[in-house]
Amino acid sequence: MADPGLWGLFISSFISSTLMPGGSEVLLGYLLMQPEYQPQVLLLIASVGNSLGGIVTFIMGWWVAIRWPLLQPEKKNQQRALSIIQRFGPAALFFSWLPVLGDPLCFVAGWLRCHLLLSLTLIALGKTLRYFLIVFAFN
Repeated sequence: MADPGLWGLFISSFISSTLMPGGSEVLLGYLLMQPEYQPQVLLLIASVGNSLGGIVTFIMGWWVAIRWPLLQPEKKNQQRALSIIQRFGPAALFFSWLPVLGDPLCFVAGWLRCHLLLSLTLIALGKTLRYFLIVFAFN
């Protein structure tokens, strides 16, 4: 039977990494204090969920570029993300874990058609490092 705590962490970390607000760090911290969960398993689940959410956001940006190629981002955080991606390229996606700016970075990188494999790798690395630091802080 599936563990609701692990599924909750996966869903929370996924939603936290899309354009919808969320905060999986609190749930991860709570689960890290429970003796029945191994930190490595929690790290893996949170990282995979959050990385997949960032990838979905990247693909959303890619799709928007196909449907509306001439539109400019209207939101301030998306405009800031656009200037960062234009300046640093996909390397900026390592910081996709940052609050407020991280999700627009993923979206704009997809919208600008940044290199797919490199972008997805950097998204996953940055998000995994963030959760690793949280797990490390609790142990």
